[in-house]
Amino acid sequence: MGIDAMVKLEKMKFHSFHGCLPEERRDGNTFYVTLEYEYDMKPAAESDDLSLAIDYSVIYKIVARQMEHPSLLLENVALRIAGAVKEAFPCICKGRVTVVKMNPPLGGPCENSSVTMDF
Repeated sequence: MGIDAMVKLEKMKFHSFHGCLPEERRDGNTFYVTLEYEYDMKPAAESDDLSLAIDYSVIYKIVARQMEHPSLLLENVALRIAGAVKEAFPCICKGRVTVVKMNPPLGGPCENSSVTMDF
Protein backbone atom coordinates (compact mmCIF):
# COMPACT_ATOMS: atom_id res chain seq x y z
CA MET A 1 0.00 0.00 0.00
CA GLY A 2 1.34 3.43 -0.97
CA ILE A 3 1.29 6.65 0.97
CA ASP A 4 -0.35 9.52 -0.88
CA ALA A 5 0.32 12.81 0.85
CA MET A 6 0.20 16.38 -0.33
CA VAL A 7 3.39 18.35 -0.91
CA LYS A 8 2.94 22.12 -1.05
CA LEU A 9 5.35 24.78 -2.28
CA GLU A 10 3.85 28.10 -1.22
CA LYS A 11 4.27 31.56 -2.65
CA MET A 12 7.19 31.04 -4.99
CA LYS A 13 7.90 34.66 -5.95
CA PHE A 14 8.62 35.90 -9.48
CA HIS A 15 8.83 39.17 -11.38
CA SER A 16 7.11 38.34 -14.67
CA PHE A 17 5.44 40.03 -17.62
CA HIS A 18 1.97 38.49 -17.82
CA GLY A 19 -1.05 40.60 -18.64
CA CYS A 20 -3.12 42.14 -21.39
CA LEU A 21 -2.04 45.74 -20.99
CA PRO A 22 1.11 47.09 -22.69
CA GLU A 23 2.51 48.41 -19.39
CA GLU A 24 2.12 44.97 -17.78
CA ARG A 25 4.10 43.39 -20.58
CA ARG A 26 6.71 46.18 -20.48
CA ASP A 27 7.16 46.72 -16.72
CA GLY A 28 6.08 43.38 -15.30
CA ASN A 29 4.60 42.68 -11.90
CA THR A 30 5.07 40.51 -8.85
CA PHE A 31 3.53 37.05 -9.05
CA TYR A 32 3.30 34.24 -6.53
CA VAL A 33 2.82 30.60 -7.46
CA THR A 34 1.68 27.92 -5.05
CA LEU A 35 1.89 24.34 -6.22
CA GLU A 36 0.43 21.33 -4.42
CA TYR A 37 0.74 17.75 -5.58
CA GLU A 38 0.20 14.18 -4.44
CA TYR A 39 2.20 11.11 -5.32
CA ASP A 40 3.03 7.79 -3.70
CA MET A 41 5.82 8.88 -1.42
CA LYS A 42 6.10 5.65 0.53
CA PRO A 43 9.37 4.52 -1.13
CA ALA A 44 11.00 7.90 -0.48
CA ALA A 45 9.60 8.21 3.04
CA GLU A 46 10.73 4.73 4.09
CA SER A 47 14.20 4.99 2.57
CA ASP A 48 14.90 8.70 3.16
CA ASP A 49 16.28 8.68 -0.40
CA LEU A 50 15.90 11.88 -2.46
CA SER A 51 16.24 9.94 -5.71
CA LEU A 52 12.89 8.26 -4.89
CA ALA A 53 11.17 11.57 -4.17
CA ILE A 54 10.14 14.56 -6.25
CA ASP A 55 12.90 17.10 -5.75
CA TYR A 56 11.39 20.48 -4.78
CA SER A 57 14.19 22.34 -6.52
CA VAL A 58 13.28 20.68 -9.84
CA ILE A 59 9.64 21.73 -9.38
CA TYR A 60 10.81 25.30 -8.69
CA LYS A 61 12.90 25.34 -11.88
CA ILE A 62 9.94 24.09 -13.94
CA VAL A 63 7.71 26.83 -12.53
CA ALA A 64 10.40 29.47 -13.03
CA ARG A 65 10.82 28.48 -16.71
CA GLN A 66 7.09 28.83 -17.29
CA MET A 67 6.99 32.20 -15.52
CA GLU A 68 9.66 33.49 -17.94
CA HIS A 69 7.27 33.17 -20.90
CA PRO A 70 4.79 36.07 -20.99
CA SER A 71 1.10 35.25 -21.32
CA LEU A 72 -1.94 37.46 -21.64
CA LEU A 73 -3.97 35.36 -19.19
CA LEU A 74 -3.21 33.86 -15.79
CA GLU A 75 -5.28 30.90 -16.98
CA ASN A 76 -2.65 30.20 -19.62
CA VAL A 77 0.19 30.48 -17.10
CA ALA A 78 -1.53 28.04 -14.72
CA LEU A 79 -2.25 25.57 -17.54
CA ARG A 80 1.36 25.66 -18.76
CA ILE A 81 2.74 25.13 -15.25
CA ALA A 82 0.36 22.22 -14.61
CA GLY A 83 1.25 20.59 -17.92
CA ALA A 84 5.00 20.99 -17.49
CA VAL A 85 4.97 19.60 -13.93
CA LYS A 86 2.77 16.64 -14.91
CA GLU A 87 4.96 15.93 -17.95
CA ALA A 88 8.13 15.94 -15.83
CA PHE A 89 6.55 13.87 -13.04
CA PRO A 90 3.87 11.51 -14.37
CA CYS A 91 3.86 9.85 -10.94
CA ILE A 92 1.85 12.82 -9.63
CA CYS A 93 -1.69 11.55 -9.18
CA LYS A 94 -3.22 14.98 -8.65
CA GLY A 95 -2.17 18.54 -8.15
CA ARG A 96 -3.25 22.14 -7.90
CA VAL A 97 -1.55 25.32 -9.05
CA THR A 98 -2.44 28.86 -8.03
CA VAL A 99 -0.98 31.87 -9.83
CA VAL A 100 -1.41 35.23 -8.06
CA LYS A 101 -0.84 38.63 -9.66
CA MET A 102 -0.25 41.41 -7.14
CA ASN A 103 -1.94 44.81 -7.57
CA PRO A 104 -3.68 44.04 -10.86
CA PRO A 105 -4.47 47.17 -12.91
CA LEU A 106 -8.25 47.23 -12.46
CA GLY A 107 -8.80 50.95 -12.09
CA GLY A 108 -9.20 50.71 -8.33
CA PRO A 109 -7.70 49.12 -5.24
CA CYS A 110 -7.27 45.35 -5.44
CA GLU A 111 -4.57 43.46 -3.57
CA ASN A 112 -4.33 40.61 -6.06
CA SER A 113 -6.04 38.45 -8.65
CA SER A 114 -5.51 34.74 -8.95
CA VAL A 115 -6.31 31.60 -10.88
CA THR A 116 -6.36 28.15 -9.31
CA MET A 117 -6.33 25.05 -11.49
CA ASP A 118 -6.51 21.39 -10.52
CA PHE A 119 -4.58 18.85 -12.56
